[in-house]
This record gives sequence, structure tokens and C-alpha cells, in this order.
Amino acid sequence: MEMVRGEQKKGAGSALAYLFFLLLSYVLTGLLLLLLAFLLYRFRLGSGAVSASIDAIYFVSALFAGVLAGKKAKSRRFLWGALMGACYFLVLAALSLASGMGNGNSGIFPSFLFCVTGGTLGGILSGFFEKA
Repeated sequence: MEMVRGEQKKGAGSALAYLFFLLLSYVLTGLLLLLLAFLLYRFRLGSGAVSASIDAIYFVSALFAGVLAGKKAKSRRFLWGALMGACYFLVLAALSLASGMGNGNSGIFPSFLFCVTGGTLGGILSGFFEKA
């Protein structure tokens, strides 16, 4: 019976680890958005550059989460990375809708693709960061 409890704790720890990875990806998002705000203030970037930069930030943050998830999973890394990218997007979309910022904009599907693609690529690349 004790072994079953240990396995359950290990499984719960894994779920918490993936949630922690999502949290880290949002910290990275916040830092990159602060950098973008500074660049916007300093160089007066146009709306097209800001929009592209935001999409790039989503991609990089999901890629980061995908790398962490892939390293943790050790198998089916691309799938875990894609899942992390999708979860990243879902939380992002939920927060956007809850804050009133999301108004059914047509940019939601490309953002979804950036997040899932970034997470998937991160999961794939996570294999390259293993110790040989």
C-alpha cells in the first residue's frame, strides 16, 4: 500500500511541476513584455512591430515551457511540449477574456498556432539539452 501512495505522490508532483513550468513561462512573458514596453517608449515602435513582437513573445514563452516539459517527460517530448503550448494559450485566453481585453479578435487563431508550435518545438529541442 505504501508503494501506491509513493506513486500517487510522484504523479501529483509531476502535475505540480508542469504547473510550475507554466508559471515560469508567464514570468518570462512578463519580463519580455516589460522589455517591449521599454522599447516601445524608447523607439516609438509602430503597431505592426508591437503586434509581431507580442506574437514572438508568446512563441518564445511557449517554447521555454515546452523545453522544460520535454526535459521532465523524457518521452513523447513533442506531445508534452504541444500540451504546454496549448495550456499556455488557454490560460492566456482566459485571462484576456476575464479582463475584458479579449473581444473575439481574429488574431486569436494565429496566437494559438504560435503557442502550440512554440511548445512543440520546445519539446523537440529539449532532447538536445540532455547530458550526453
